[in-house]
Amino acid sequence: MKTSRRQFMILSAAGACTLALNSNVQAQAMVAETDPQAAALGYKADASKVDKAKFPKYAAGQQCDNCALYQGKVGSAAGGCSLFAGKQVAGKGWCSAYAKKA
Repeated sequence: MKTSRRQFMILSAAGACTLALNSNVQAQAMVAETDPQAAALGYKADASKVDKAKFPKYAAGQQCDNCALYQGKVGSAAGGCSLFAGKQVAGKGWCSAYAKKA
């Protein structure tokens, strides 16, 4: 099969667009509470549902959007977290790795 330079350029551009869109979709996936890493860290999408007996370190007001590891904006519904590469966490979530933003 012989392809022309024009066909090669079109196919290359289409492939690059597909890869770029695929990585954006993956980056927007939410972390599930049942994810093994999330479960190990006690992640909850709603900080008010944290088991205070199991995680005595939890204090009211601690949530992902005011954690040093959170990569989204304060007050946003969801954002990236350095602990969960390629996935987003709920802004109102919490996990045992919480560290107050300076």
